[in-house]
This record gives sequence, C-alpha cells and structure tokens, in this order.
Amino acid sequence: MGILSVLLWTPAAGALIITSIPGHHLRPIRWLANLSGVAAFAVSCVVLGRFDETNPGSQFAEYAVLNPKLGSAYALGVDGLSAPLLAIATLLTAVAIFASAKLTDWIKGYFICILALEFGLLGVFLAQDWSIFYIFWELTLTPLFFLIDRWGGKRRHAASLNFVLYTMGGSIFMLLSMIAIYQHVPGQGTLMTDMAIAAQHMPKHQQVLAFLGFLIGFGVKLPVFPLHGWLPLAHVEAPSPISVLLSGILLKMGSYGLIRVITMMPDAAQTLQPVLVFLALFGMIYGGLLAWRQTDLKAMVAYSSVSHMGIVLLGIAVLNETGLQGAVLQMTAHGLIAGSMFLLVGLLYERTHTRNIADYSSLIYAMPKFAILMTLTLFAAMGLPGTAGFIAELHTLLGGFQALGWLMVFFSLSLLISAAYAVRTITLLFTGPVRTHLQHVPDLQTYELAAASLLISGILLTGFYPAPLLELSAATIAQIYNPVRGGL
Repeated sequence: MGILSVLLWTPAAGALIITSIPGHHLRPIRWLANLSGVAAFAVSCVVLGRFDETNPGSQFAEYAVLNPKLGSAYALGVDGLSAPLLAIATLLTAVAIFASAKLTDWIKGYFICILALEFGLLGVFLAQDWSIFYIFWELTLTPLFFLIDRWGGKRRHAASLNFVLYTMGGSIFMLLSMIAIYQHVPGQGTLMTDMAIAAQHMPKHQQVLAFLGFLIGFGVKLPVFPLHGWLPLAHVEAPSPISVLLSGILLKMGSYGLIRVITMMPDAAQTLQPVLVFLALFGMIYGGLLAWRQTDLKAMVAYSSVSHMGIVLLGIAVLNETGLQGAVLQMTAHGLIAGSMFLLVGLLYERTHTRNIADYSSLIYAMPKFAILMTLTLFAAMGLPGTAGFIAELHTLLGGFQALGWLMVFFSLSLLISAAYAVRTITLLFTGPVRTHLQHVPDLQTYELAAASLLISGILLTGFYPAPLLELSAATIAQIYNPVRGGL
C-alpha cells in the first residue's frame, strides 16, 4: 500500500473501528477519533516532506483497474495544487475533532461522520480518475447531511435539506459533462489525463456546454452567485466544528475542481472568461455587503466566505500564472482564516449562548486571549500585510491588473468592504461600555488556545514567510498555465 492510500484510508479505518466500540464507551471513542485525525495530519506532513517541488506532475502515483469495461481505475496522485489542500483538510479535521470535546450527544455517530467526511475530502484531492473523483465528491454529502441535521441548530432540518438539494442538483450537471467528454475518449477511459486529451478534441460549442455543466456543479460548492443559497443557512445551523470544515475546506473542492476543468478545456475557459470574471467580482462585493449588514457572527463569517472565495474565482478567471498562484494561495489562506473565525465564534457562543454582535462589548477585559486571536484573524480576513490573506490578495490583484486593467477597481472596493466589517466587528466586540454580565465570561482554556493558536500561527507564518507555499505549487501552476495560455 502506497503512502497516499495510507493517508486516504486512515480516517476510514478510524471510523470503522469506532463502529465496533459500544456507544457508551465515550472515552475510547474520543481517543480513537482524535488519534485518527492526528494520524492523517501526520501522514499528510510526510507527503509534503517527501514532495518534489520541482516536479510539476502527479507524484506518489498509485494505480489499479476497477472496471475494465468502463475504463475506471483506483488512481491516486498528488501535485502542487492538491498538496496544500491535503494538509489543510487534515489539519482542520484534527482541529474540528479536538474542538468537539464538549459534545455530549450521540458521540459515536458524530465522530464516525466526521471521519467519513475526511475520507471523502481526501479522495477528491487525491483522485486522478474522474469516476472515483465523482464518487468521493458525492461521498461527502451523506456525512455532512447527518452532521447538520442531527447536531445542528434550530433550523438544522431546513439547512441540511438545502445543502443536499443544491449539491445533488449541481452534481447532475457535473455528471452530464463528464459523460459528454467520456464519449470522446478513445477506449472509453475515465483517467483525468485521457479525458483531458479527449476534451481538447471536442467541438468548441460542446466544450463550452460541458464547461458550463462543470461550472454549475463546482459553483455550488465554491460557491458562486446565485448558487450560494445553501451556504449561509448551513454555516449558521451547523455545529461550529463542522462550520470549520464547511468553510475551511469543503468550499475548496469547488475551486479545485474548476482549476482542473480549465486545464482540461482552455478554449471554453477563454470563451467564458467574461462570465467567470463577472461572477467573481459580483460575488466579492455581494458577499462583502451582506457580511457587513449581519448581526449574527456566524452569518457574517458565512457571507464573508462568499466574498473571499470570489477572490479565488477571480484568480482562476484571469487565466494567467500570477492569478492562478493567487487563487491557490487564497484557498490555503481562506482555509486557515475561515477555520479560525468559526472556531473562535463557536467557543464564544459556548460561553455566552448568543451570536448577536450587539450583545457584546469590551470583551478584551474578560477574554484578553480570545480578543488577541480574534483580532489577528479579522486582520487576516481584511488582507492586512503580514498575514496569509495579504499574500493571496496581492497575487490575485497583480494577475487581475495584467488581464483586466481598470475592472480591478471593483476588487479594491470589495477589499474596502471587507476592512469595514472586520473593523466594525473588532470595535463592537472589544470596545465600548463594560457590561456586567460579560465581566466574568471565562477566557480560552489551554486546549482551546492551542487549537486556535495552531491555525493563527499558520496564518502569520504564511504571511511573513510565504516562500515554501509559493514554491510548493509554482511548478504545477506553471504547467497548468501552459495549456491555458495556448488557448489564449
């Protein structure tokens, strides 16, 4: 068994072992769930340590035929695009499990669902065959449905149903596009390399239609307007550790898939570039304005994700190397930033049982540790220099100016809106009159401080020293950009 299979099947093995433990044995269930999460993160670190940054192709490849008639295969690989996402996925899953220490209801099923979700996420980023990519994509749906529907808030049933309907609807279009390309593959294979060659030999109008199908499928998860309707409700109603995964890594599935499709059909991407640019810029401003007007802290973070993922879409849409680099950086940065914000908001809610920002003031006196970490996270969200958000936004800005010129004024406007709601949140949470009922709110405990500090350290380390992350994906992005440039 190769190292990628070890990484992929570690959470699945943990979930299977937990199913054999009686539900009333809470301590071994928690222990095994945490061990599985940490083990998967450790294996992903080994993959990163052994990864050859100068090799732009797929590394640690594993291949086994699954269905000779269909042409599908158990094909795994990792390149500079998927490597950072594997690290973020395993890190956030470990943090989410760790942050679920106070959960008391249906512990066994909860941790089984989280580990099953991680299994699906890793499969999406490791798959080198479109058929198993689709299987893993759909596999994430079931555990997330139960995590929201069983352990969510008051409107959890509506949130879980919205999530399922949006995702399944988008998946249908994605499946139709895959089938359309599959018809042109000599020998009827579903490997990504084979389908990429076949797609570029399709008539241009068929390429455009197939690309639109992928855009709808991936746009639901990204999310792009108007396919984002599931996101605010799901993020608000999901348990906070699950919101960490939803915003921190699930949204990256859409942008990751879209980059793969642009590489596969560069002519269609060029034809639809104005549409992609419009959706990106509109989503950035639209999400920022809605985040600005929210009084619920989780809703604010949810809509800010729509805005920040618009930066990812813009980096992809400009179709140049600098923009693509910005998109990959923003996927990593947003994973850390959104994960940190949802984690901290969840910890605050556990103490006060309210998410209404108007109910807070002068928390800096009662919760100085929380105040420092939350302020750093909000600074990163607005793209302050010295944070991961700044590096990502700078690359996207430069790539956008190369391709779009004056249209980047809308990008600048979205950044101003982000700064406005971030500063407003800091002001309302940590300044103002001291409220009696907030004077004795306990600050972060040691394990909570460790989990949040781990994510924020990643934000600051990437901001001050981005070279390793840039080098990790540079060769792959250059290779991705070559066929795209050929279509220009």
